[in-house]
Amino acid sequence: MWLWGQNPANFVSNGGSMSVEVGNIAPELTLVNNERRSVSLEDLKGKTTVLVFFPGAFTGGCQQEACTFRDTLEEYNALGAQVYGVSVDSFFVQNAFIKENNLNFPFLSDYSRKTIEDYGIPVHDFAGMPGYTSSMRAVFILDKEGTVRHKTIVAPTEQPNFDDIKEALGKI
Repeated sequence: MWLWGQNPANFVSNGGSMSVEVGNIAPELTLVNNERRSVSLEDLKGKTTVLVFFPGAFTGGCQQEACTFRDTLEEYNALGAQVYGVSVDSFFVQNAFIKENNLNFPFLSDYSRKTIEDYGIPVHDFAGMPGYTSSMRAVFILDKEGTVRHKTIVAPTEQPNFDDIKEALGKI
């Protein structure tokens, strides 16, 4: 159980992280996907990308969110988008999470936590565990050039508004 209120601002550290704003070029990223291959921002260009930041695999909220994306992935594909799950979990954990939930989209491992810091969404001392950093529950939509066109950031205990995400995709 979270000790803080439902306000997402209560979860994010002021540790110097800059928030990524709509209209900005997305921060550079190089992450390992669940197949142990490196994926960079350059690799994502050319297709609209939905980066779905999950606080942690095998938590109830993350399973609910991942399964919602799984069950509606055809809608995202029809809107020309590629969905990627992003978490601080290792690709070993991500692969178990994918298998357990029959997920149909790839995951990227931010095990170094650099990307969540660059996107301004870290949660330090996650779930009351001193020294453990995870992320807010967040969705960033990048256009084909890598520009952030939409962002949704909610507390790890909440779910994003999936209709808003699809509506934003429809405008790209």
